[in-house]
Amino acid sequence: MTELRDLTPHTAIADEQTQRGQQQRKQLRTFLPEMTALERMLAEAPAQVESYVVDHVALDDLQLPIYRVDIGSPRPEAPVVLLVGGVHGLERIGSQVVMAWLEGVLKRLAWDEQLATLLERVHVTILPILNPGGMYLNQRSNPSGVDLMRNAPITAQDRSAFLLGGQRLSRRLPWYIGDPEQGMEVENQALETVIRELLPGRSFSVALDCHSGFGWQDQIWFPYAYRRRPMRRIAAVMALKLIWEQAYPNHDYKFEPQARHYLTHGDLWDYFYKQINRDNPGVFLPLTLEMGSWRWIRKRPRQLFRLDGLFNPLVPHRHKRVLRTHLTWIDFLLNAAASHRNWLPEREQEAMLREAAIMHWYRDSI
Repeated sequence: MTELRDLTPHTAIADEQTQRGQQQRKQLRTFLPEMTALERMLAEAPAQVESYVVDHVALDDLQLPIYRVDIGSPRPEAPVVLLVGGVHGLERIGSQVVMAWLEGVLKRLAWDEQLATLLERVHVTILPILNPGGMYLNQRSNPSGVDLMRNAPITAQDRSAFLLGGQRLSRRLPWYIGDPEQGMEVENQALETVIRELLPGRSFSVALDCHSGFGWQDQIWFPYAYRRRPMRRIAAVMALKLIWEQAYPNHDYKFEPQARHYLTHGDLWDYFYKQINRDNPGVFLPLTLEMGSWRWIRKRPRQLFRLDGLFNPLVPHRHKRVLRTHLTWIDFLLNAAASHRNWLPEREQEAMLREAAIMHWYRDSI
């Protein structure tokens, strides 16, 4: 009887923990199905795929993981493709596009010899859901009310767009910057940890951060967002644009520096671009895919009455179309990274492409 009395509290605690775990899994399936799908995908991934949790985001009694997935060459000098989704919790389609590409790659690893050969020459790192708390709460910001894309310690050199460019008035208003001088939010610190470990010393690396936003057309944005002058590696962006257009002349992307639209404080990719390229002899190009959501709203105006309808395609056939539309672009980035020595400009060609880029994008601002 003594043994039974001793075990009873432990059994009760175990039962309570089991019930709590089941309740949390049910909450994730309901409010964060992308996380459930990702964990299932990773559980079935082949052995050459590595995944682990970079950090956790606390939300009430939940500890939401930030997953990192690595595929491809382990060589420290191999070029890198970094894919990021879910920076803004409302823009679920960004995570879904990244996960759709990842799912296809995991299935192809079983039979696609060409893909296996390509992955021997390039490394891919994926953070599919950077802001799990914001996605769980169905809000743009993280659970602390901070807009992660405005949370880096970098300040616009000219007047930024009111509120939209980042504000310190209140975390209850959108585009709240937080206090990056005292340290970025945990989600951005997790991303910074990955970048600082992964990118220095590489001859070439490219990041693609997937978002959705207002606009009639899908856009590829590149730094800077904090000033209107061209970035130092602008010739490499022009070269990438040209080989993309040569390979896919009927594409529907518009390439632009973000500053052509508005200036912002605290832009994440401006900050990482400057940090990595400052001491690195190689080239790091951070790109943002901005999927134009106005087209989805135009075809289904009642989406305006739903918050998620402003940023995501809600009709099933349009959702599927978006998921497959951007797979070619991500595959292209993988091949471009692996073959970067064949197109990355040097010396006279770099000077020529820089001049062409300035004339194309900055003629009115310089």
